[in-house]
Amino acid sequence: MRETDTREYGGSAVNVIAQGTQLQGNMITASDCRIDGALRGNIESKAKIIVGRTGVVEGNIKCANIEIEGMVKAESLLVSELVSLKATANLVGNIETGKIAIEPGAEFSGNCKMRNNRVAAPQQAAPQPERK
Repeated sequence: MRETDTREYGGSAVNVIAQGTQLQGNMITASDCRIDGALRGNIESKAKIIVGRTGVVEGNIKCANIEIEGMVKAESLLVSELVSLKATANLVGNIETGKIAIEPGAEFSGNCKMRNNRVAAPQQAAPQPERK
């Protein structure tokens, strides 16, 4: 399977699964993806995934960023940057992410593991007592 280079489309290629569409199978993409329909399968993206209010995803997700307004049921949600749960979101599953934002009204059932993506400041050696 050939992965499409987004430069072929002026760098603005976005995958859209429209409301009323039902897909079954795994999806791998390098560009953004918006899901307003239903997808049963795993998703892997190097970019942002948006699950709209009518969107339903049943499967593991690995991506850079995700914004959830609809329903996601995932054993594993691995997000390198930001998970954003909007007020209408319903997420069942375990999250591992750098940052998370949860609006009031969002439903989340599972575990969340936060990774510290910041580079630690170099440790300075403790001063040594002077020898006489």
